[in-house]
Amino acid sequence: MERRKFLKGAGVAGVAAAGAAASAFPTPAISQDMRELRMVTTWPKNFPGLGTGAQRLADRITAATDGRITVNLFAAGELVPPFESFDAVSEGTADLFHGAAYYWQGKSKGFNFFTAVPMGLTYTEMNAWLYHGGGHDLWVELGQEFNLMPFPAGSTGSQMGGWFRREVNSVEDFNGLKFRMPGAGGEVLRQLGAAVVNLPGGEIFPALQSGAIDATEWVGPWNDLAFGFHRVASYYYYPGFHEPGSTLECTFNLDVWNSFSESDQALVAACCAAENDIMMAEFNARNGDALNTLISEHGVNLRQFNQDIFDAFAAASADVLADMAAELGMVDRIYTSYTEFKEKAMAWTALSDQSYADMRRVATENL
Repeated sequence: MERRKFLKGAGVAGVAAAGAAASAFPTPAISQDMRELRMVTTWPKNFPGLGTGAQRLADRITAATDGRITVNLFAAGELVPPFESFDAVSEGTADLFHGAAYYWQGKSKGFNFFTAVPMGLTYTEMNAWLYHGGGHDLWVELGQEFNLMPFPAGSTGSQMGGWFRREVNSVEDFNGLKFRMPGAGGEVLRQLGAAVVNLPGGEIFPALQSGAIDATEWVGPWNDLAFGFHRVASYYYYPGFHEPGSTLECTFNLDVWNSFSESDQALVAACCAAENDIMMAEFNARNGDALNTLISEHGVNLRQFNQDIFDAFAAASADVLADMAAELGMVDRIYTSYTEFKEKAMAWTALSDQSYADMRRVATENL
């Protein structure tokens, strides 16, 4: 701290003494330490929760490093198309991105596990695996194969099952259904006969409106209300089998990351961890009110998937994940770590959070 004060003072004094001749002197070291980074995202500009969370993270990194690392955010399409964020940062066109790792399953199916996989970990279970079960170490190892350094940096929690233009009452209703769903969840729906497409967020509404797709998942009530899906699809299903605790990422170009001092690396990692919690808190705070608005003001039909459909989701999910596990190397190692942790986590969740929530609901209803 004293060195920084000295350098700042020396720079000011030098300008005062040298006047117009200051340009002949070397740039003060404090200026040479300043960095401006380009963050690209997969989200529409200022989109609630996702886009605003990415901006909040960029601002927090800038503030925490006292401007030594200034992060300038470019929303989807402003610098690169949303699904080109991975390559842009890997190749150094941009410095970091905010997105969802399962968008990159074409690079490695292992990336699915670091956002969400069908019938997988909840938000609290996911954090436990990433931070204390070896998950983040595996993510870092996989990322480094692509010159990337990833961090958990946001979560939407459990997602809804999706918006449908017509009712679904049986597994057969998914046959031929044009459904937007990324990641391993999309592979599950393909097994049930759906025609699955992957679209970035900004393209979903017009596709649903035009009939290019019959159904879509996105996130949950808060984000879905903002996109206005209720204007073109009236059936809203839950629960989502595909994303029980979706983790988002802040991922750096590895060379950029390695250029940071250890203290700045620690600050940036702490900023990402903070956003991981703050975004989840915001979704939990907003979803309930948004759902009430969708139902009471817009007449949305809230429906629960019947047990036969959910059982079919579960069976197809097991097949899809087993196929992933057949890939040797990193994918198999990630799958093994994830599934072994899931078995332990499910037992504790059932005994703690789940049993409490179930008994609290009954007790409250009996008051």
